[in-house]
Amino acid sequence: MNYLKFDKTLLTNLEESLPIEYLRTNKLGAYSATTVTGCNTRKYHGLLVTPVPELDDDNHVLLSSLDETVIQHGAEFNLGIHKYESDTFAPRGHKYIREFNCETISTTTYRVGGVILTRESFLVLNEQRVLLRYTLVDAHSETTLKLRPQLAFRNVNELTQRNNQIDHSYQDVPNGISLCLYSGYPTLYMQLSKEAAYRSCPDWNLGVEYPREQVRGYAYKEDLYMPGYFEVSIKKGESIIFSAGTSPVNPKNLKALFTRELKLRHHRDSFFNCLKISASSSFIMRDNKEYILAGYPWFKVRARDTFIALPGSTLITDEEAEFDNIMTTAVEALKNYMDKEVKDKIILEIDDPDIPLWAVWTIQQYAKYTSTEKAVEKYGALVQEIIDYIIDGKAPNLELRNNGLVYSLGTDKAISWMNTSEFGRPLIPRTGYLVEFNALWYNALKFAIEICQDQQKIDDMTVVAEKYEANFAKMFTAPAGYLYDYMTDTYADPSVRPNQLWALGLKYTPLSKAQRKAALDMVTKELLTPKGIRSLTPKAGQYRPYYWGNANERNVAYHNGAVWPWLLGIYTEAYLSVFSRSGVAFIKRRLNSYEEEMSRHCIGTLSEVYDGNPPFYGHGAMSLSINQAEVLRALRLLQDYAPENHTRIF
Repeated sequence: MNYLKFDKTLLTNLEESLPIEYLRTNKLGAYSATTVTGCNTRKYHGLLVTPVPELDDDNHVLLSSLDETVIQHGAEFNLGIHKYESDTFAPRGHKYIREFNCETISTTTYRVGGVILTRESFLVLNEQRVLLRYTLVDAHSETTLKLRPQLAFRNVNELTQRNNQIDHSYQDVPNGISLCLYSGYPTLYMQLSKEAAYRSCPDWNLGVEYPREQVRGYAYKEDLYMPGYFEVSIKKGESIIFSAGTSPVNPKNLKALFTRELKLRHHRDSFFNCLKISASSSFIMRDNKEYILAGYPWFKVRARDTFIALPGSTLITDEEAEFDNIMTTAVEALKNYMDKEVKDKIILEIDDPDIPLWAVWTIQQYAKYTSTEKAVEKYGALVQEIIDYIIDGKAPNLELRNNGLVYSLGTDKAISWMNTSEFGRPLIPRTGYLVEFNALWYNALKFAIEICQDQQKIDDMTVVAEKYEANFAKMFTAPAGYLYDYMTDTYADPSVRPNQLWALGLKYTPLSKAQRKAALDMVTKELLTPKGIRSLTPKAGQYRPYYWGNANERNVAYHNGAVWPWLLGIYTEAYLSVFSRSGVAFIKRRLNSYEEEMSRHCIGTLSEVYDGNPPFYGHGAMSLSINQAEVLRALRLLQDYAPENHTRIF
């Protein structure tokens, strides 16, 4: 039985199938994404969506879709589907779909009368190219396949409209054509593995609609350019490969290329494997350096997301070499900022005050899953440099105060992961002593003491740690037993939020087990859901459980009720540190609730956020790197706490 397979009952019901997407990446920042029916519902969807660094640092939709038509006895059966005005779908090719399978590569099976045709697709790794293989499984008469590309050539954040600036010219290349619609864009080469007839008949597909953009309050109508179509005969048992890429290919090599690339794909045949593959899909190469993309389809590389996602994406999946490569890139960017206050051009938000603290946490995870000796050898000097950087008062907006705690200003600019803003101002102005900043600071300080070899430095750091221990619980503990979210010298924010979890779950915490249990009970009662941890208690007046509506409405809900899967990582750590093995069954049930998400929303991954109230529907980006990474880490934590005779988690 296949893990990710959908039958015709679901596929022919557009209400059920249109919300289900799939995403494929190529390690270069490009992706291919659409719904299981092939109907694009986002402006971000497309068969080949790739960076165009000559224009900007965004992705661009080159090949939006490819409409296939099966021809027999002069009758045409169009397998494509697009949405138009008044909920009109045409040409309704989804009615011919019999199965969609996404376990290895995306495979759609069509049946048109006596014709059974499969379409398999993926992006070539480390190359800006999408391959589609068509196989005629069965046919009782002569069959022709017509392929009509629909082109956009635009930024993923924009939409194309019919215009006179387009370049209609094309050049013949082996078994295909090449063209470039607008100046500054790369040339797109469309070629087949078998000689085909190309018919140039420039036209526009007018008024294509993207309903998910309409719901989000954005422009949602687009005109797609159709330069012409390819026609090629296909025999029973024959496979024909279509290639669209930013460089030419030898058509004779397409079948070998497809076979070679297919062997590199892994099976999404379990919950763990889905998360593992999804996590690795965020690894990208830029200028011979490796990074973690924060998510698809619109996120960039971000410092905090990189350090949070790195352990779960690599160490938990036995990819230590990947950890080293990405960490090398991230450390270089961090040191450049610490030493020269030079912001990295690719890793964004390196100047946020908590970034050095997350870097130490990442190194601590490396020590845990490899060895302390290796961590000291590779990163020990950096850990001490970060601690000195903070103690010596050199860290911008991370002031170490006499009470041993760190203080940051966040009223004018969002400084934590809760960073939504409106009109340039943070919607949640967390400022002063932020609870997770201070939890990370103490943890970093104690880890540095653990690995330090210099007794004088140990003594100096111990003095700071003792001041912290004398003040943290006294300052942050609310009368109800949970921890305040942030504090100033005159105000303590009483919001029940998940940020206190880091003070409960990190290896080093000044809180007693009883104090941690009291706060954890509050988090469990008010924030825990089947899809992760709420960003705010439902009891708060500003609680917004549903992440929908226009941009402003979504921004308000983003950190005021939306559920975040990645927070289950630190929640699991906190819960198991308090309840140990007796908490294993409870956490396992929480993690099991994610498995059903593998066949919902974006297949094989977790959505960016979920609604705070039932039915906890997924929203936002198709995939977020920290979600996969921290759920993977939670699975490993669960395994570590499980008794020897406990069923293996992964």
